[in-house]
Amino acid sequence: MSDLTPLRLAVIVGSTRKDRFCPVPAAWVADRAREHGGYEVDVIDLADERLPDVLNGDDPDVPPPAPVRALAPRLASADAFVIVTPVYNHGYPASLKNAVDWFFDEWSAKPVGFVSYGGAGGGLHAVEQLRQVFCEVHATTIRESLGFANYWDLFDDAGRPVDAAGAEKAAATFLDRLAWWAHALRDARGKRPYTH
Repeated sequence: MSDLTPLRLAVIVGSTRKDRFCPVPAAWVADRAREHGGYEVDVIDLADERLPDVLNGDDPDVPPPAPVRALAPRLASADAFVIVTPVYNHGYPASLKNAVDWFFDEWSAKPVGFVSYGGAGGGLHAVEQLRQVFCEVHATTIRESLGFANYWDLFDDAGRPVDAAGAEKAAATFLDRLAWWAHALRDARGKRPYTH
């Protein structure tokens, strides 16, 4: 596959709570990726996917439920992921862990970047825990992340960061690094299948 072939980027909205803020930074980073160039963006909102509880569906002799079968090809076709997550009680949402655990090969040998938000820590507790989780499914997390501390003061009513220039500069660096890893890993998967 040529470097001119657009990277398929899945932006995952990790919170499913009522009145959540998560779609705001997800839409913003998805727009930045489209403007960045070289990305085809698929926004996956876990609130719409309705994945069942993985604890009741991990029997290898039973076919996965319909919502899992429907989401699998979207994840499998992605070259890279951006996970948008809040921090809940110094951790990440259960809905996000459930989504990770329903899949394995779909994540493997692909880069993952994080956009987080929260109080003073900007959601970094959630990101650091997710790095460990994604390592276990053989994904590669990038060092750069976008964090919004005290996020309620950082976005205007239209869902744009108040410090647009600073946020867009950080997003460009983040997306550059994600693209580098996405190209490198896509090329590697094309040369030899990734095995566990």
